[in-house]
Amino acid sequence: MMFGLLRKPAETRAPEGPVLDLSGPRLRRAFENLVESAEPTGGVERYVTALALKASLFEELLGKGRLEELTETEFLDLAAFITPVRRRVGAWLGENGFDLLHRRLKALLDGWSDTKSADGRLSAFTEAFPDDRAHRWVRDLGAEVLHFTAPDRYPLMTRWVWDARVGTGVLREIWFADDVDLARISADDSFETFRTLSTELEGFLKDQGVFRDLHFYTDLLMAHVYAGYINDRGGQYLRADFAGGGDPMAHTRRMLGLDAVDTETGRTRLKLIDGSAHVLGAPQAAIEGEAR
Repeated sequence: MMFGLLRKPAETRAPEGPVLDLSGPRLRRAFENLVESAEPTGGVERYVTALALKASLFEELLGKGRLEELTETEFLDLAAFITPVRRRVGAWLGENGFDLLHRRLKALLDGWSDTKSADGRLSAFTEAFPDDRAHRWVRDLGAEVLHFTAPDRYPLMTRWVWDARVGTGVLREIWFADDVDLARISADDSFETFRTLSTELEGFLKDQGVFRDLHFYTDLLMAHVYAGYINDRGGQYLRADFAGGGDPMAHTRRMLGLDAVDTETGRTRLKLIDGSAHVLGAPQAAIEGEAR
């Protein structure tokens, strides 16, 4: 039985966005498992609150006209909360400098209120970097900057949500098919695809009785779906980023960057070019002084 919201009667007008055939049973199982898994560590609301705080940090540093004044330290604080970025951006900054990245971030967010230009701006941002395996984190950086700076306008458009080039992501894991591995999914990775997916998931969550913070509940549900994929079928590349213990929420937290900071020391999982850990709010000079 397919998720009912996604089947439209023949006589209704055609949907404006792409049609996504999502599986109701898979979504319900994922949601029920999420609620059960989150309970020992404070419940789902605790994770939603953490995502709201993450978004407030992004908005504070990148919105409200503050982007022009963004410092490298502040950027590193943000990058620590983006899992694919924090293992690689320190080395990139060491070789290329923050000023270059700052200019590219300003271009990405220039005209942010016009979502019709989202695809063009995100493409320009990613295409400014080499198109190779070592720079795949760039797409995730751009996607998270857009989403967490303005979650009411931008859905989460990271590669783990949907990577059309290789056909993997959350979309495949909740697709309506007897065998999702063999399913042919023609959806591209445009803004409209991600917005349609987000809208459908928000509709599903409303059916489950969720009416507040839908953007962040959607993020959390998607992360838990993909965490299940990592646990069940993740390959060597994924396990290198997401190796962890038996906590059923460990990979879910990591997908969303919520495991970024050691609360006792302030050290983050973001590695600087010398291999040391970035400390939240600490300039590079202070970190180097401490190391000496």
